Amino acid sequence: MLFLKKHLMNEVKILLPESEIPTHWYNIQADMPNKPLPPLHPGTKQPVGPQDLAPLFPMELIKQEVSQEPFIEIPDEVRDIYRQWRPSPLFRARRLEKALDTPAKIYYKYEGVSPSGSHKTNTAVAQAYYNKQEGVKKITTETGAGQWGTALSIACQMFGIECDVYMVRISFNQKPYRKALMNAFGATVYSSPTNRTQAGRNILASDPDTAGSLGIAISEAIEMAVQDEHTKYALGSVLNHVLTHQTIIGQECLKQMEMAGDFPDIIIAPLGGGSNFAGISFPFVADKINGADIDIIPVEPSSCPTMTRAPFGYDHGDTAQMTPLLAMHSLGHNFVPAPIHAGGLRYHGVAPLISHVIRQKLATPRSIDQLECYAAAVQWARTEGFIPAPETSHAIAAAIQEAKKAKEEGKEKVILFNWSGHGLLDLIGYDKYFNGQLTNYSLPQEEIDAATEIMKKYPKPA
Repeated sequence: MLFLKKHLMNEVKILLPESEIPTHWYNIQADMPNKPLPPLHPGTKQPVGPQDLAPLFPMELIKQEVSQEPFIEIPDEVRDIYRQWRPSPLFRARRLEKALDTPAKIYYKYEGVSPSGSHKTNTAVAQAYYNKQEGVKKITTETGAGQWGTALSIACQMFGIECDVYMVRISFNQKPYRKALMNAFGATVYSSPTNRTQAGRNILASDPDTAGSLGIAISEAIEMAVQDEHTKYALGSVLNHVLTHQTIIGQECLKQMEMAGDFPDIIIAPLGGGSNFAGISFPFVADKINGADIDIIPVEPSSCPTMTRAPFGYDHGDTAQMTPLLAMHSLGHNFVPAPIHAGGLRYHGVAPLISHVIRQKLATPRSIDQLECYAAAVQWARTEGFIPAPETSHAIAAAIQEAKKAKEEGKEKVILFNWSGHGLLDLIGYDKYFNGQLTNYSLPQEEIDAATEIMKKYPKPA
């Protein structure tokens, strides 16, 4: 091992063999010193039970949602599919380090190697598998930027399940090739809101020109799922089982960082609902709970400051109030974010588990303006050679901030971040950036106050 570590000191890629794919997902609920608050039934305001979730999810996923076991075994069939892109490589960003003239070491976990081009496939395959085991014929879902919809389209095709995707209108219009990609994998894609659902019709009646939101698209997907006993709903983020599936990322990182002879001082990931942040950070949060000195930074857009400026309370995960009430940081389920190009980060709430991690001071969130993120993405492309998704650019911008800080302080920090997806289908946003058509947008406090007013009628968390 000593020889291997010495050899890897000059490596750019740190690779694990397929035999090192984790056999279990890590469940952080088992290690949290204080347990997160339960979801509540929207009618009774009592904690939801399995029977409340059964119309939406297969029972095995419901069990994972509430499990207190530290590890959940990955089925052999899922693990075998993972072999197509896992373990994903860990890179050392040596060219960016040189350009920044920083003493920091910058590592990034490259999730762009998956068939969908992002981390989302890690949970999509697992969810499709459990739905197939229960005899489900169709899965409905929402998507923002299109990465989750693409991932689920692929996974459903692998297991012979139909897939309907409700894509947020602004992203549907901004990213037409995402729709084409989902169609190529067999999915049917709708621009949300639609006239197919009551939730969609209500939104269009009040605001025909709406940009749409993930909250609206979730409502539509859920409404369609509950009408058919052979159809279930799948979510690409927020829920406990989704975050748990993604921890395969961080578990691989633990092994790769050991191979590199380093351990991160700083861990960074972009955050919309929370899946890729949880994926890389939760295995390290466990170390922090046990005393490790790590700065853990989830990064969001300034235009949708859910972690940094929104209150913590009970709120619905969707606009039509069909989901249980979740204890989370939220901008209010009626909130429609500004139409930035990081569509995957335009969500009004933060996963309850991540909200809990933030409240326990185990993570320190940060918001960054759109133009700084695009500038960071361009610097990345011109040094490291990969085109990042707009969502990923938020992590890159924060990593650059931390690398510059390390230079100012003269400290050799080890930075690890999740390179959650490529931006090869996001070039319209880059084109607008180069043409000066993009602007920053900082959400006024009065808008936050108005959007979150509705949360005051729900139970107040202790």
